[in-house]
Amino acid sequence: MSIAEQLQRQHLAALTPYASARRSMSGDGIWLNANEAPYTPSVDAQGDMLNRYPSFQSDRLNGAYAAYAGVAIEQVLSCRGSDEAIDLLIRSFCEPGRDGIMITTPTYGMYAISAQTQGAKVIDVPLVADGDGDLQLNTKAMLAALDGVKLVFICQPSNPLGNRVDRKALQAFIEAVGSRALVIVDEAYIEFVDDSTQASAAQWLNDYPQLVVLRTLSKAFGLAAIRCGFALANTDIIEVLRKVIAPYPMPQPSLQAATAALSTTNIARMQALVAETKALRDDFIQWVSRRPWALKVWPSVTNFVLISVPDATQLVSNCAANGVLIRNQSAQRGLNNTVRVSIGSATEMQKLMEVLP
Repeated sequence: MSIAEQLQRQHLAALTPYASARRSMSGDGIWLNANEAPYTPSVDAQGDMLNRYPSFQSDRLNGAYAAYAGVAIEQVLSCRGSDEAIDLLIRSFCEPGRDGIMITTPTYGMYAISAQTQGAKVIDVPLVADGDGDLQLNTKAMLAALDGVKLVFICQPSNPLGNRVDRKALQAFIEAVGSRALVIVDEAYIEFVDDSTQASAAQWLNDYPQLVVLRTLSKAFGLAAIRCGFALANTDIIEVLRKVIAPYPMPQPSLQAATAALSTTNIARMQALVAETKALRDDFIQWVSRRPWALKVWPSVTNFVLISVPDATQLVSNCAANGVLIRNQSAQRGLNNTVRVSIGSATEMQKLMEVLP
């Protein structure tokens, strides 16, 4: 046993790290396995002031994002992707070995991984099928399981499913939770939803002190490499997170690139890219729905499509052998033999369709 194995926190011995798309599969070829934009619509960052520590919280960036999201600047915390916001929330509000978080599988894997890393319990209340076969929140069971839960994580739109959470059910759940826990609505893919401003839970912040909304520039803005995300919440929650976040959380080039991306011109470019991605997604859904091996094509309002297939491992392997990476989602609860395909450029999607059976 190594010295690291001897000295690590005991609960980490049984922890399986999150297998990110880039960590589990990378290399040359076409990458359609990480839900990234196929190109970046915004301008390059400038390289000045690199000899100075960056701002703890950039007023320019936070102000620009507040204007974009329709919230007050005091309700914005910028951080290294929404992954850091997830970790900050757990470190700030969950006592190790005592408190827990709630997840609703199938969902984004980092909620559970971050909780386990911090020694917080994970309470899973799986999604349930509605009358149309769509997987939605089991709000009755969620409310019944709130004892000991400090944070409830809800992915809206869902990753890996691609669908929207029922808006009325979500709002009713937030109201019913009250002051017992924080409800974190992860809106990484909100820009791909029609009428995204009205669809966002951010407009509820002034009504619900228990609400936190997570956002990112990694998806629609095409800036996954700069690691910029945001926690939107009322000021008391933001102040607690500011106690825990690193003193210089974001590099200066990231701050510059993120601020540039939020200009009026670049928001328009982002929206044009989103419209193109949505059209390519709908075309791909029509195409793949006609393939006999596509047992189910899950509805999507995001930049990816989930597909049930006879043998996910073989399909992912065959695509990789032909230079196209897609994601196997079969380890998710209830998603045996499913693959997730990110929507790339028109050229990349054409190559994918040539590679698929």
